[in-house]
Amino acid sequence: MATAAGNDIAVRGAGPSLSDLVASVGGQGAHATKDILTMREMTRAFGLTARSLRFYEEKGLIAPERQGQDRLYSRRDRGRLRLVLMGKCVGFSLEEVKAMLDLYDLGDGGVTQLKVARGKFLEQVSRLHAQKRDIDSAITELERAVTFIDQRLAPAGADRQD
Repeated sequence: MATAAGNDIAVRGAGPSLSDLVASVGGQGAHATKDILTMREMTRAFGLTARSLRFYEEKGLIAPERQGQDRLYSRRDRGRLRLVLMGKCVGFSLEEVKAMLDLYDLGDGGVTQLKVARGKFLEQVSRLHAQKRDIDSAITELERAVTFIDQRLAPAGADRQD
Protein backbone atom coordinates (compact mmCIF):
# COMPACT_ATOMS: atom_id res chain seq x y z
CA MET A 1 0.00 0.00 0.00
CA ALA A 2 1.26 3.47 -0.90
CA THR A 3 0.81 6.62 1.12
CA ALA A 4 -0.70 9.64 -0.57
CA ALA A 5 1.87 12.42 -0.56
CA GLY A 6 1.39 14.92 2.20
CA ASN A 7 -1.94 13.50 3.35
CA ASP A 8 -0.84 10.41 5.29
CA ILE A 9 -3.65 8.19 4.06
CA ALA A 10 -3.44 4.76 2.54
CA VAL A 11 -4.59 4.16 -1.00
CA ARG A 12 -4.46 1.08 -3.17
CA GLY A 13 -1.69 1.58 -5.68
CA ALA A 14 -1.71 5.19 -6.73
CA GLY A 15 -5.49 5.58 -6.63
CA PRO A 16 -7.51 6.78 -9.59
CA SER A 17 -5.79 8.90 -12.19
CA LEU A 18 -7.01 12.38 -13.06
CA SER A 19 -8.19 11.16 -16.47
CA ASP A 20 -10.17 8.34 -14.78
CA LEU A 21 -11.79 10.86 -12.42
CA VAL A 22 -12.65 13.29 -15.21
CA ALA A 23 -14.10 10.47 -17.32
CA SER A 24 -16.29 9.36 -14.42
CA VAL A 25 -17.91 12.80 -14.04
CA GLY A 26 -20.49 11.97 -16.71
CA GLY A 27 -21.77 9.15 -14.55
CA GLN A 28 -20.52 6.07 -16.35
CA GLY A 29 -19.58 3.00 -14.38
CA ALA A 30 -21.26 0.16 -12.56
CA HIS A 31 -22.43 2.32 -9.63
CA ALA A 32 -23.49 5.40 -11.60
CA THR A 33 -27.22 4.68 -11.43
CA LYS A 34 -27.35 3.84 -7.72
CA ASP A 35 -28.40 6.59 -5.33
CA ILE A 36 -26.65 5.07 -2.31
CA LEU A 37 -23.40 3.10 -2.10
CA THR A 38 -21.94 1.15 0.77
CA MET A 39 -18.36 1.62 1.93
CA ARG A 40 -17.31 -1.55 0.07
CA GLU A 41 -18.88 -0.24 -3.16
CA MET A 42 -17.17 3.13 -2.67
CA THR A 43 -13.76 1.52 -2.14
CA ARG A 44 -14.20 -0.45 -5.36
CA ALA A 45 -15.58 2.49 -7.34
CA PHE A 46 -12.75 4.84 -6.36
CA GLY A 47 -9.87 2.46 -5.73
CA LEU A 48 -9.47 3.69 -2.16
CA THR A 49 -9.29 1.91 1.16
CA ALA A 50 -11.96 2.10 3.84
CA ARG A 51 -9.39 3.93 5.96
CA SER A 52 -9.11 6.62 3.28
CA LEU A 53 -12.88 7.10 3.17
CA ARG A 54 -13.01 7.42 6.95
CA PHE A 55 -10.13 9.93 6.78
CA TYR A 56 -12.03 12.08 4.25
CA GLU A 57 -15.13 11.84 6.43
CA GLU A 58 -13.14 12.91 9.51
CA LYS A 59 -11.85 15.94 7.57
CA GLY A 60 -15.43 16.94 6.66
CA LEU A 61 -14.94 16.37 2.94
CA ILE A 62 -17.70 13.77 2.71
CA ALA A 63 -20.60 13.11 5.08
CA PRO A 64 -22.10 9.65 4.62
CA GLU A 65 -25.31 8.77 6.41
CA ARG A 66 -25.07 6.18 9.17
CA GLN A 67 -27.25 3.13 9.58
CA GLY A 68 -25.91 1.54 12.73
CA GLN A 69 -22.26 0.79 11.97
CA ASP A 70 -22.72 1.12 8.20
CA ARG A 71 -21.87 4.21 6.21
CA LEU A 72 -24.06 4.99 3.22
CA TYR A 73 -22.69 7.32 0.55
CA SER A 74 -25.00 9.51 -1.54
CA ARG A 75 -24.45 10.87 -5.04
CA ARG A 76 -23.35 14.11 -3.35
CA ASP A 77 -20.68 12.24 -1.38
CA ARG A 78 -19.45 10.58 -4.58
CA GLY A 79 -19.32 13.91 -6.39
CA ARG A 80 -17.44 15.56 -3.53
CA LEU A 81 -15.02 12.65 -3.27
CA ARG A 82 -14.37 12.80 -7.01
CA LEU A 83 -13.58 16.52 -6.71
CA VAL A 84 -11.34 15.90 -3.67
CA LEU A 85 -9.33 13.31 -5.57
CA MET A 86 -9.13 15.53 -8.65
CA GLY A 87 -7.87 18.41 -6.49
CA LYS A 88 -5.22 16.17 -4.94
CA CYS A 89 -4.10 15.01 -8.40
CA VAL A 90 -3.32 18.60 -9.40
CA GLY A 91 -1.60 19.55 -6.16
CA PHE A 92 -4.24 21.19 -3.98
CA SER A 93 -4.18 20.53 -0.25
CA LEU A 94 -7.24 18.95 1.33
CA GLU A 95 -7.89 22.21 3.14
CA GLU A 96 -7.93 24.12 -0.16
CA VAL A 97 -10.28 21.58 -1.71
CA LYS A 98 -12.61 21.69 1.30
CA ALA A 99 -12.73 25.48 1.21
CA MET A 100 -13.74 25.40 -2.46
CA LEU A 101 -16.31 22.63 -1.94
CA ASP A 102 -17.90 24.38 1.02
CA LEU A 103 -18.65 27.41 -1.17
CA TYR A 104 -21.21 25.31 -3.06
CA ASP A 105 -23.67 25.62 -0.18
CA LEU A 106 -23.84 29.44 -0.31
CA GLY A 107 -27.06 29.34 -2.31
CA ASP A 108 -25.91 31.50 -5.21
CA GLY A 109 -26.08 28.75 -7.81
CA GLY A 110 -22.41 27.98 -7.42
CA VAL A 111 -21.24 31.30 -8.87
CA THR A 112 -18.98 32.13 -5.91
CA GLN A 113 -17.59 28.59 -5.92
CA LEU A 114 -16.78 28.81 -9.63
CA LYS A 115 -15.12 32.22 -9.30
CA VAL A 116 -13.01 31.15 -6.32
CA ALA A 117 -12.12 27.85 -8.00
CA ARG A 118 -11.05 29.66 -11.18
CA GLY A 119 -8.74 31.95 -9.22
CA LYS A 120 -7.25 29.04 -7.27
CA PHE A 121 -6.78 27.04 -10.48
CA LEU A 122 -4.90 29.92 -12.11
CA GLU A 123 -2.68 30.27 -9.02
CA GLN A 124 -1.96 26.53 -9.11
CA VAL A 125 -1.13 26.64 -12.82
CA SER A 126 1.36 29.42 -12.09
CA ARG A 127 2.89 27.43 -9.19
CA LEU A 128 3.20 24.31 -11.33
CA HIS A 129 4.86 26.25 -14.17
CA ALA A 130 7.40 27.62 -11.67
CA GLN A 131 8.06 24.12 -10.33
CA LYS A 132 8.49 22.84 -13.88
CA ARG A 133 11.06 25.56 -14.59
CA ASP A 134 12.92 24.65 -11.39
CA ILE A 135 12.88 20.95 -12.30
CA ASP A 136 14.06 21.67 -15.84
CA SER A 137 16.90 23.77 -14.44
CA ALA A 138 17.89 21.04 -11.96
CA ILE A 139 17.92 18.44 -14.75
CA THR A 140 20.12 20.68 -16.91
CA GLU A 141 22.58 21.18 -14.04
CA LEU A 142 22.73 17.47 -13.29
CA GLU A 143 23.33 16.65 -16.95
CA ARG A 144 26.18 19.20 -17.02
CA ALA A 145 27.67 17.62 -13.91
CA VAL A 146 27.52 14.15 -15.48
CA THR A 147 29.22 15.47 -18.63
CA PHE A 148 31.95 17.09 -16.51
CA ILE A 149 32.48 13.87 -14.57
CA ASP A 150 32.62 11.85 -17.79
CA GLN A 151 35.29 14.21 -19.15
CA ARG A 152 37.33 13.82 -15.95
CA LEU A 153 37.05 10.03 -16.05
CA ALA A 154 37.92 9.65 -19.77
CA PRO A 155 41.67 10.49 -19.57
CA ALA A 156 42.11 8.26 -16.55
CA GLY A 157 40.61 5.34 -18.44
CA ALA A 158 38.20 4.73 -15.62
CA ASP A 159 35.02 2.96 -16.42
CA ARG A 160 31.95 5.02 -15.79
CA GLN A 161 28.87 3.41 -14.41
CA ASP A 162 25.69 4.14 -16.31
